[in-house]
Amino acid sequence: MFTKKTVKDIDISGKRVLLSVDYNVPGDADGNVTSDERIEASLPTLQYLISKRCSIILVSHRDRPGGKVVKRFSLEPVSRILSKLLDQEVQFIDDCIGGRVVKAKQSLQPGQILLLENTRFYPGEEANDKDFAKQLAEHTDVFVQDAFGNAHRTHATTDSVTRYLPSVAGLLLEKEVDTITNVMESPQRPLMAIIGGAKISDKLDIINRFIDIADFVAVGGAMANTFLLASGMDVAKSKVDRDDVPLAKEIMERAREKSKQQHFVFYLPQDGVVASKLDKTAKTRIVDWDAHVIASVENYPNRPPRESRHIADDEMILDIGPFSGAFMAGGMQLANTVIWNGAMGVTETDGLQGPVGPFAHGTELIVDSMLGQYGHRPFSVVGGGDTVGYLEDRQLVKGFNHVSTGGGASMELMSGKLLPGVEALMDKG
Repeated sequence: MFTKKTVKDIDISGKRVLLSVDYNVPGDADGNVTSDERIEASLPTLQYLISKRCSIILVSHRDRPGGKVVKRFSLEPVSRILSKLLDQEVQFIDDCIGGRVVKAKQSLQPGQILLLENTRFYPGEEANDKDFAKQLAEHTDVFVQDAFGNAHRTHATTDSVTRYLPSVAGLLLEKEVDTITNVMESPQRPLMAIIGGAKISDKLDIINRFIDIADFVAVGGAMANTFLLASGMDVAKSKVDRDDVPLAKEIMERAREKSKQQHFVFYLPQDGVVASKLDKTAKTRIVDWDAHVIASVENYPNRPPRESRHIADDEMILDIGPFSGAFMAGGMQLANTVIWNGAMGVTETDGLQGPVGPFAHGTELIVDSMLGQYGHRPFSVVGGGDTVGYLEDRQLVKGFNHVSTGGGASMELMSGKLLPGVEALMDKG
């Protein structure tokens, strides 16, 4: 249950509202927006405030300009998209503070919207500068926090600004926190967690939390290579983090202990797609290092050659194999809730024969299974910036029950941590 006040818990009618949103949208080299998913996610709160005849001043950041003006990170293209989505003019001003902004705020009429420039063009945003926050808050009545993607940071628009205005949550922030908290604390079981990505140390808290609460934990991506190395396997040129090997051993021991006490599966890939170079023209093959099923079928009636089970010295694992993908997909047929964070392979490499790259087939198997392609469709929650980006590129976001708009924020919330941008808001009751 969300414990902070939202826009629906206070009298907001006719107020001048400073609304923090997450318009950290991807763009091309010229700054044109290439996905409007995050802009669309802000619409319910905006439409509610418009219905209450509020004057709305929007603040957001875009990318990491480092406190300097970088033209391609401007929010001006966002104002044009938002104008179309709302079917009304969204004014834009290429500044956040100062005389022009004050004048624009004061002249704003009920129902009108003003989008300010990228807050990270100012060093005061990331420095959580009180004076910068105070200037943002001037000539407004209420602060509404709806930028879940930024809620894990202690910045001027998540922390300091709440000292100058009554501060409540927007509808997106409430939905994000509620959904993620509920699946972590009271999921429909069995609960399955699929974790990918590169470094174990980056996701140590979330892995340990899932070992505590989940019934099935499956690991893929470059992170799985480090676990395989810790298990004694030769992973050749595969991307690994040798510093994380002791961590991997500790995690596997924790998982073994849990599986002795109750029904629990901690699954590492048993086969993989390997290549000698990370390129769309690279020749790929399946190495069947544990299951040996594919190698046996492919070589029957002869015995499988050694190379079918071993990665060559010049090769690297770039995706989970079909056996591992099928095993994970099968696990999902028994799960009622699936939480997914991190791709199973290198999804950035383009394909020659369609939209799915040569090292993205494992990730596609996970996607198909979560969407119910093999029969059962579990309640699906997806977090993590790269994973969400992949779904946006494939235009699949709307097929899932909940795709989080916040990568780091969703991970911290899943890990059981408090989010500064949420804690700073007014409590209910």
